Amino acid sequence: MTTWVVRRVAAEDRTEWERLYVGYCTFYEREVTRDRLDTLWTWIQEGRLVSLVACSAQAPGELVGLAHVREFIRPVAAVVAGFLDDLFVDPAHRGTGVVESLLDAVREHASAEGWERVRWITAESNGRARAVYDRVATRTAWVTYDMTDLDAVSPA
Repeated sequence: MTTWVVRRVAAEDRTEWERLYVGYCTFYEREVTRDRLDTLWTWIQEGRLVSLVACSAQAPGELVGLAHVREFIRPVAAVVAGFLDDLFVDPAHRGTGVVESLLDAVREHASAEGWERVRWITAESNGRARAVYDRVATRTAWVTYDMTDLDAVSPA
């Protein structure tokens, strides 16, 4: 059984990180553009977003999974928490413990940062991921909404 190493992404991981992130976007049928990839990579390099990546000790340059987390505040509880934006495992490595290793690393990062919790959303149709999430976290009753017509809002 492979032991997975999870670490922060490094500058030299750009090509492998990009391959995984394009896979994530493809899975969720999201458009991928060079500008979006460059913007996200800049955010990671600036520390606005933490990118954790998984690899085997035998092949440290070959990434097999990624997780993106960031801080957010919870005014209702007056605490700082974390948000898991993206989690993806290369299809060839699913079922090998990569996702559990990534989630353990997210937990460790959250603890080190003093976050009160880590929250995330996933597609209802993503049954395989939800089965894992149901084992490691508590499903909430909250319903998610997106307000996207922001250009239609005029200042008062």
